[in-house]
Amino acid sequence: MNSSYDVIVVGKGNAALCAALSAQENGAKVLMLEAATEEESGGNSRFAGGVMRFAYESVDDLKRVTEVTDAEIADSDFGTNLREEFLDDLYRLTNFRTDPELSDILVSQSLEAMSWLRSKGARFILNYGRQSGLVNGIRKFFGRMPIEVNGGGAGLVQYLDAATKKFGIEIRYETRAISLLFDGVRVQGVRVQCNGESIELRAKSVVLACGGFEANPEMRVRYLGPGWDLAKVRGTRFNQGDGLKMALEVGAAPYGNWSGAHATGWDRNAPEFGDISIGDQYQKHSYIFGLLINSDGKRFVDEGWDFHSFTYAKYGAAVLHQEGQFAWQVFDSKVTKLLRSEYRMKYMTKVSANTLEELAPKLEGVDPEGFLKTVREFNDAVRKDVTFNQTIKDGKCTVGIDPPKSNWAQVLDTPPYDAYATTCGITFSFGGLRIDRETGQVLNVHFHKIPGLYCAGEMVGGLFYFNYPSGTGLVSGAVFGRLAGRGAAAAAKEVK
Repeated sequence: MNSSYDVIVVGKGNAALCAALSAQENGAKVLMLEAATEEESGGNSRFAGGVMRFAYESVDDLKRVTEVTDAEIADSDFGTNLREEFLDDLYRLTNFRTDPELSDILVSQSLEAMSWLRSKGARFILNYGRQSGLVNGIRKFFGRMPIEVNGGGAGLVQYLDAATKKFGIEIRYETRAISLLFDGVRVQGVRVQCNGESIELRAKSVVLACGGFEANPEMRVRYLGPGWDLAKVRGTRFNQGDGLKMALEVGAAPYGNWSGAHATGWDRNAPEFGDISIGDQYQKHSYIFGLLINSDGKRFVDEGWDFHSFTYAKYGAAVLHQEGQFAWQVFDSKVTKLLRSEYRMKYMTKVSANTLEELAPKLEGVDPEGFLKTVREFNDAVRKDVTFNQTIKDGKCTVGIDPPKSNWAQVLDTPPYDAYATTCGITFSFGGLRIDRETGQVLNVHFHKIPGLYCAGEMVGGLFYFNYPSGTGLVSGAVFGRLAGRGAAAAAKEVK
């Protein structure tokens, strides 16, 4: 087989970059194809917050990932994210539907992947801002995520991009892959559109790592259902489902939760697609400390069921399914200092008032009387005998109302009151492809390996169903990107 490249990687987000670097370190000549311009490149990873969920037992494991000083060790409680805890979270949040083998690979190889990312130049720091709080003078990290990448997802892309330059990996921008070169037996490259031309690029192996269909409103409605065309897109506009479509065209087996997606609370007036200059700051993840109110003035979810890390990715869909596809997040001043940084940005939809009666008519689209009735009933239902503690699931709940609030329920009684208008922001679609667990090779509908075809990142199906634990996506991209790159490079060596 005549080919100028051993491996072509389609995409240029975290998973694609990891696949390319992995293939290169295993001896392959690699070409990356990116549909976006260089300025807009980086896929959804550019818009990620940058928290990293990986398995660790002690501070010694954290030291494999980042610098931790003796003073930080003495003054901090880093908790643990044992293999069993990580798996329990995955199984619990996916209603026990996550693929056992894939989830075991993700969890078991997550710490190694973090160390590998560090070896490629990525820099990680302690997650002080979003996942910690002071308790009796000790910095307590909660949610089992004490580490984030410096500079967020955009920073990770920047670090890995620098690594591709260091190792001489070629990248072609504004080059959209439209189909696979497939002779009925083996994938032999990619057909692309570039500068108004259709071009065939040949390679011994192809890794698809170009995301899901979250930016494609027609595919969202087709797979996720009515109303999903109205969702905002949190990330890149280039994730149109191209990789999934071209793989299915050559007989790849779809796998996972194709009717599900990662979707969060997002500013109601945010633009249609993600804005690189704003990043993830349109999100609103501190709802656990307040109330989520729909157009009838009613609550519709248990805001305190768990830490936001374990509910935010499904509550966006709950907002989408409300009348008008919006909800207001309402807080009083007792929790103002606990709200995340995105509640202090310039571009947001916010109203304030000194009384609830004054606030009610300011909540655009909401029945004022319904809202005031909801707050009265909520305040009466809050348990007064339990102490509020934002660093644990404190059990400070409501009694006798539906839906309940299981934790962090405090009476709204301290002005001023602030409210933020949100809608649904879709992050990525859960449906993907079935892969070989050892190599990342794509399987066909008969579960046979498709020679020459691999995938990584959002395109790996079977991991996430119904919900998602935050911080898992970037780590999953690294784990399965490394796997696919290594597998593609090994296969390329066997092609004559």
